[in-house]
Amino acid sequence: MINKFLLLICIAFLNTSFAQKKTDPLPEDLTLAKELKSQYSDDDIVVLNSTEKVTFQRNKKENKVVVTQKKHEELINISSRSDIQKYITYTGESSIQQFEVFYRNKKETQFEIQDEAISDDDMFHHDARVKYTTLDFPVQGYKYYVESLKKTKDIKYFTNIYFTDRYQTQKKEVKIIVPKWLNIEFKEINFEGYDIYKENTFDNKLNASIITYTIKNTKGEYDEKQSPGPSYLYPHILILAKSFKSNDKSYTLFNETKDLYSWYKSLVNSMDEHPIALKEKVNELTQNATSDEEKIKNIYYWVQDNIKYIAFEDGIAGFKPDESQNVFKKRYGDCKGMANLTRQMLKQAGFDARLTWIGTKRIAYDYSTPSLSVDNHMICTLIKDGKKIFLDGTQKFNSFGEYAERIQGKQVLIENGNDYILEKVPTIPSINNEETYHFSAKINNNALVGNVSRTYKGESRASILHYFNSFKTDNKEKELTNYLDNDDKNLSVSNIITSDLENRDNLLTIDYILSQQNSVSSFDNEIYIDLDYKKEFGKFEFKNRNTDYLFSHKKHITSNISLEVPNGYRLSEFPKPIQVDTDNYKIAVQYTQKGNIITYTKTFILKNAILKKDDFEAWNQTIKALSTLYREQLILTKA
Repeated sequence: MINKFLLLICIAFLNTSFAQKKTDPLPEDLTLAKELKSQYSDDDIVVLNSTEKVTFQRNKKENKVVVTQKKHEELINISSRSDIQKYITYTGESSIQQFEVFYRNKKETQFEIQDEAISDDDMFHHDARVKYTTLDFPVQGYKYYVESLKKTKDIKYFTNIYFTDRYQTQKKEVKIIVPKWLNIEFKEINFEGYDIYKENTFDNKLNASIITYTIKNTKGEYDEKQSPGPSYLYPHILILAKSFKSNDKSYTLFNETKDLYSWYKSLVNSMDEHPIALKEKVNELTQNATSDEEKIKNIYYWVQDNIKYIAFEDGIAGFKPDESQNVFKKRYGDCKGMANLTRQMLKQAGFDARLTWIGTKRIAYDYSTPSLSVDNHMICTLIKDGKKIFLDGTQKFNSFGEYAERIQGKQVLIENGNDYILEKVPTIPSINNEETYHFSAKINNNALVGNVSRTYKGESRASILHYFNSFKTDNKEKELTNYLDNDDKNLSVSNIITSDLENRDNLLTIDYILSQQNSVSSFDNEIYIDLDYKKEFGKFEFKNRNTDYLFSHKKHITSNISLEVPNGYRLSEFPKPIQVDTDNYKIAVQYTQKGNIITYTKTFILKNAILKKDDFEAWNQTIKALSTLYREQLILTKA
């Protein structure tokens, strides 16, 4: 019996070993992997070959065009071993009909395919889903083949095809078969600098045009924080489905902007609105207001403060706002629901408020391109006294009349009955976000002690208020102290006095007494002083970065530190000043002296909230000079 059991184990082992050998890398695969590793030393996985076939079919019952995407990928491991996740997303408007992984020998793997809803804050689930699996590459040269088939029920949701992948790709081919009954346009974007070949033929049997794009040797998509959106970075085609013919009739899709607006408006018109549910709250918010502006602010700020923002951007719910009474009752919603609630509350108060579609700065397109990929956000526009004021309830502690960086300068589509209005959100200069720091210091043993005054305006103020008000009341004082002393044991703050930490309209001020320990040391007849503990941007260099860097908002930071020189001492030498002024930023640092007061002034202005890749070299040189200046101590010598 024991011998029989051992025999079964041996057979199972031999079968497993035999199966494993069938999937082990071939000698030529190992050689290829080593060659690729020498070329792409930072990479672990390379896509050797990728093909995608896109076809279109008519759903004559619903008068829609269905899109089918069939993909095949060949992946190779070029490192000793690798583990990656392969995934494919879909929504209520699409389905995944195949997602399979095969070994080198084309035998199907047994990797478990997970299918999960994409959640937000573990509280709110919507129709965005993901299928994924983990691929284990045990040795260098190991290969897998991944095949998938995705169907999109309505062509209007099929907006683009990107030619890049998460990984370095040797070759990718995209074949699009366009039947004669379909009127569609492909806009080629970001093709410059890539090896892309396009072939256009006509198949008489299919009665269809066949457009084939072939791209070679593309880098993997960049995993870098604060980067521009992918529509700015990677080669892709924007798909503009204009119209199609079915049953001897022609059906318009998005031929021009008015078609896009008409579809948006049809979704709005289908909403079951009951704004009377808001009336009591609107009356409460406006009854004691002494002006129209105060009424508007009370409503706008109430939405900011009381409605939790939750992203919801896929499927039909990515475009149709939730009814205002639902958002009001639930106390949460996405940008569309919050915009609609703001609109309806303002209308209840007697104001002209309208839904407004907008693409944030993450998106490179505007409404000259009629596509669902043009926008990803919704706000409310108030029209008063001939002026348009944009209200974004998702932007916490944003002041009335101020606009977040992410929407500044972007085109908006404003509802106007059966028509629409195109407008642009104003661009606000950096000075509107000014923050200042003033420290009047005296030497006290080994410390610098004195009064500090700080102020914040615009988005600087909004971000500070949002940060502090995210904490419970009993933690706010502690968090404020931690913010001011930078969690640095050498800094001690006391006697803190602030303006109203919930007021988003007025200048935010914070005054306190600062003791900066271990900043002063004495040797013989000299005093050495490290005047600056903040040292902004001192290590903010860009090394091996591939994309522009986006700041959260334009910045205008000024710092002024004054030091009273003790009697009988004089300054031996000032550190060399820095003065750099470009189209995107300004940095100025200098020391001056008047009488016995030394003044150390720093100015950092980020004019456009972006640092271009072309500026990195010059920026890095400036930061190196700044770091050198920061390391220099003031030396006071006894006269």
